[in-house]
Amino acid sequence: MSKEQLITLIEKKREELIQIASKNGLSSTIAIHYSQELDELLNEYNREYIKKVPAH
Repeated sequence: MSKEQLITLIEKKREELIQIASKNGLSSTIAIHYSQELDELLNEYNREYIKKVPAH
């Protein structure tokens, strides 16, 4: 998956989460599910595209 595709998926999932949370509450089961999916996408982005900074 390209960086642009992943960013698009992250933005879409974030919008879905906002809508679900505004309807059902942030601690609803469905909002938690969407939040976990967003976390997975963000983690994938971080693994693939964020440069590791060496520890000092």
